[in-house]
Amino acid sequence: MSPSEIKKTGSAEVYMQRCLQLADLGTGYTAPNPLVGAVLVHEGRIIGEGYHARYGGPHAEVNCVQSVGIMDRRLIPASTLYVSLEPCCHFGKTPPCTDLIIREKIPRVVIGCRDPFSKVNGKGIEILLAHGVIVEYPVLEDLSIEKNRRFFIFHLQNRPYIILKWAQSANYKMGGLTDHRIRISNEYSNRLVHKWRTEEAGILIGTNTALKDDPELTARLWPGKNPVRIVLDRELRLPDSLKIFDGNTPSIILNGKKESRSGDLHFKKIAAENAGIPPILSALYSSGILSVIVEGGAGLLQSFIDYGVWDEMRIITNQELEIPHGVSSPDFRNAKLLHSDIFGSDTVHYYRNTSMEESMGVWEYGSMGV
Repeated sequence: MSPSEIKKTGSAEVYMQRCLQLADLGTGYTAPNPLVGAVLVHEGRIIGEGYHARYGGPHAEVNCVQSVGIMDRRLIPASTLYVSLEPCCHFGKTPPCTDLIIREKIPRVVIGCRDPFSKVNGKGIEILLAHGVIVEYPVLEDLSIEKNRRFFIFHLQNRPYIILKWAQSANYKMGGLTDHRIRISNEYSNRLVHKWRTEEAGILIGTNTALKDDPELTARLWPGKNPVRIVLDRELRLPDSLKIFDGNTPSIILNGKKESRSGDLHFKKIAAENAGIPPILSALYSSGILSVIVEGGAGLLQSFIDYGVWDEMRIITNQELEIPHGVSSPDFRNAKLLHSDIFGSDTVHYYRNTSMEESMGVWEYGSMGV
């Protein structure tokens, strides 16, 4: 929907839709911060727009107010600010957005949903109300939460948002039984995977995948930011000659032996192998990794499935390829098919974890006496 279309309709829901559109423009650059869009409206006319463009940079509300033209600045104290997430009220990389709203004398704020972060979580709304600002919320709450599902999972479950991804043949094999690599997905799907990488904070593989494939784990086929490369190497078996040690992109080596940092290479010590998935999640959470796309082998993927902690699954199936004897794809359950795309020989299926969706505790983020 274009700004001109929004001006014609003028409802709170439509302005919030515009906020969510703007929020998308920060995808891949704001983690571990959320995606946020803001719109400033005076008597049915949008006089300012903004979004959170990058981590450490100005928030959506700041960019929105700064975008207001000189002739319209006098209208700010008579305008309504629409913002997809509750304005922050604490000092982090930037000052509180509540201070900006109060200083600019914006009389009314409409919010998509509350912020689950413990330093905000209703406090921003309380501060605005205490200063006489009219606050309306929630508006399009489900869509606003969905926009920041990674951020919500991170703060409400103390773990990254987990996306499992693999490519398989038509007979559900991920590869052959030898070290010879079989290319399964086509060039279109490969570019799509690199696009996915730009949208997530980290990418995770295991020791065997690193040794066998020596992957770069970058987004070189799509414009955008590379994810942090994360490798599970409990016994530190990997040679320094691998691409993950080239220093071109930040890397984290999860292991059971040492903790050290050298530039963009971080060896992070985790619990013993029999501890399973929990220490991996804990290590990534403590490192501020908001979301992870797991591109490891069948064993690592199956471990996440068996533990029951995954949020999305993206499976690329080459319908024209069969591998007679090979490594079987993971066995999964509790999965709801969202939609499918076809790219030539490849079909991409997108799933959500139904057990996570049904657990309302994911979205319960406290009560507020306002």
